[in-house]
Amino acid sequence: MNALQSTVSSYQTPATTRRRWSPLKKRILILGSGKLATDLCQVLLSKRTRLFEVVGFLDQDSRRVGERLVNPGIIGTYDQLFEIVEHYGVRTIAICLEDRRAHLPVQTLLDFKAMGLDVVDGHHMYEEESGRLSIDLLRPSALIFSTGFKRRAITMGLKRLFDIGAALTGLLLLLPLFGVVGMLIKLDSPGPVFYRQMRVGLRGHPYMIWKFRSMSTDAEKEGPRWAETQDPRISRVGRWLRKTRIDELPQLINVIKGEMSLVGPRPERPVFVQELRERIPYYDLRHTVRPGITGWAQTRFRYGASAEDAHVKLQYDLYYVKNMSLALDLRILTETARVVLLGEGAR
Repeated sequence: MNALQSTVSSYQTPATTRRRWSPLKKRILILGSGKLATDLCQVLLSKRTRLFEVVGFLDQDSRRVGERLVNPGIIGTYDQLFEIVEHYGVRTIAICLEDRRAHLPVQTLLDFKAMGLDVVDGHHMYEEESGRLSIDLLRPSALIFSTGFKRRAITMGLKRLFDIGAALTGLLLLLPLFGVVGMLIKLDSPGPVFYRQMRVGLRGHPYMIWKFRSMSTDAEKEGPRWAETQDPRISRVGRWLRKTRIDELPQLINVIKGEMSLVGPRPERPVFVQELRERIPYYDLRHTVRPGITGWAQTRFRYGASAEDAHVKLQYDLYYVKNMSLALDLRILTETARVVLLGEGAR
């Protein structure tokens, strides 16, 4: 292996090696020091059950060695890849380079792969560990040649049958609750029980969503805006409806009509969609599946109330669109029950 002939003795041990490493965790080295590299490191460090220990980053520029990015920092250059892997006992190398053609040490990585080390794509590892896609640095080719985004006819057919059966059953069982909620809304504030609003659905087609009214009838007299924490437009009963997510239950009607699914990306209003399309890459990919009453983003992220929140939520939505399956739907429905019971993320 010609690429691995550099001697370990020529490698200068950095101060960070004095750290005690756990023998039960895989040591990972991140090749690169850009946004994807630091985002991946933060995800790995934030996990409750940490299976990896990040030994550090490598950068092309030797002048940056010693610079602290997250924790740890840059511990060497690409030329020192072999020596650093040997010295730290690295078992996984995550490739997070922004320009692989110019800098990727291909031969050394191939040698490591042949020796049994895990050499993984940084985007893929970020997706697997965080449950979302890093869209800012994602190249279109990564989506085009991805093994995800499959739409098997049998899966989609079973998903639709489950949606119809569950929605019909839910409406029948919830009729008494609907009556009580309607009475409370009427007693609390003047106006209709139900609220209909235009949303963007499958393939970008608009439709009218059904909800229990949770705001005053003049809530948007000054125009549409994102919901806020302790939003003054929300009524007393409406606050409870949102906390328990009961205000979303009338959307079972939309499910029966084929405009929505039980599980999918939450639909947005046309005025916000137009804004988000211009600001967020790949935004329209979320419209390739039916929107849902609940979704992966709803179980993993707080209530979205800004374009910045929508940017993060899209990463979760695209993970769902890419990996959509009946098993994932079941997991989301189970986690939704937990979120509702704990009242997490509502506004």
